[in-house]
Amino acid sequence: MVKSVLVTYILWAAAGPLGLHHLYLGRDSHALLWMLTLGGFGFGWIREAVRIPAYVHQANRDAENERKGPSAADPPALGPVRFAGQVCVGIYFGGVAMVALNSLNYFYLIVLPLSVGAGVHLVSSVGPQTSNLRRTLTACLITSPIFYGSTFSPLPISVAASVAAAQHRRVKPPRAPGGTEKLTPRLYRLGLAWLAFSAPVGYCIFHNTTATLYYLSDCIAALLDVFWFLPWLRSVLEYLLLMPYRLLCVLTGGGYYEEAWGKVLEILLKEYTQREKEALQVLSLEKGASFEEITRNYREMVKEWHPDHNRNKDAEETFMKIHQAYEVLQRWHRPNRFK
Repeated sequence: MVKSVLVTYILWAAAGPLGLHHLYLGRDSHALLWMLTLGGFGFGWIREAVRIPAYVHQANRDAENERKGPSAADPPALGPVRFAGQVCVGIYFGGVAMVALNSLNYFYLIVLPLSVGAGVHLVSSVGPQTSNLRRTLTACLITSPIFYGSTFSPLPISVAASVAAAQHRRVKPPRAPGGTEKLTPRLYRLGLAWLAFSAPVGYCIFHNTTATLYYLSDCIAALLDVFWFLPWLRSVLEYLLLMPYRLLCVLTGGGYYEEAWGKVLEILLKEYTQREKEALQVLSLEKGASFEEITRNYREMVKEWHPDHNRNKDAEETFMKIHQAYEVLQRWHRPNRFK
């Protein structure tokens, strides 16, 4: 069936960030990418306002080629936009994995590189071209041990994967004549892919909200600290990174400095998990203890229970519990994260 530019624009305007117009054009990889990134973080969706006619032309040409049968095709040209998209989405997938899956065994050696590679390959498969998945994942697995444990490891892994994908890019093999696939199995596969991406994130949000918030704040703080030598650039980046929160305040009628929102954030960030509750008990502290109180009790108890000074048979075990409790509470109560 011949695709219509008008229908595509209507779907783009109605549910473009969810990839509905790409689903209509048979661009399933592009549709999935838009579903997982909300239209390429919004920028890709806006950019498509001038690219839709080309997409429709490509879809109709592919349908015509299917009827004629397979033909030889030259390797696709390397585009800077696609390469940049591969790097960004690879970092995005890696960041999501670091938030939701970092408790898994061999995370930095296997889980993280595979997540980054999946994001890079998804972008490389958008439109009429694709790349060698095995080579892309191999580049990720080779690069990941070099940056083991680093917060910024998704960046070099994604760059290495993007280079590998660019070097092995090729035109997608044509489907058999008349091989246009039915909508139901396409939706089924897209749904499975979406669940595979969103399920770990959903678990992390509902069962580890505090850890997620603090991990994100740590990542933002680390990113801002890179620009310590350019205070003005650091301020601009901080403003942009906190823009979603400010927009939420505007949409709900609140203000950025409004006391109510401050209380909401305080509730979220002071919600203690079981580990923090146990740590508070070890250091003989109450909920809401300040960072200074935590440090003071820790130092006093370390002096009392240090194995070199305390000959009690349980001294070493108690000393380790005190140290571990302090590490837990120090991580969650670190002051002045963005200063």
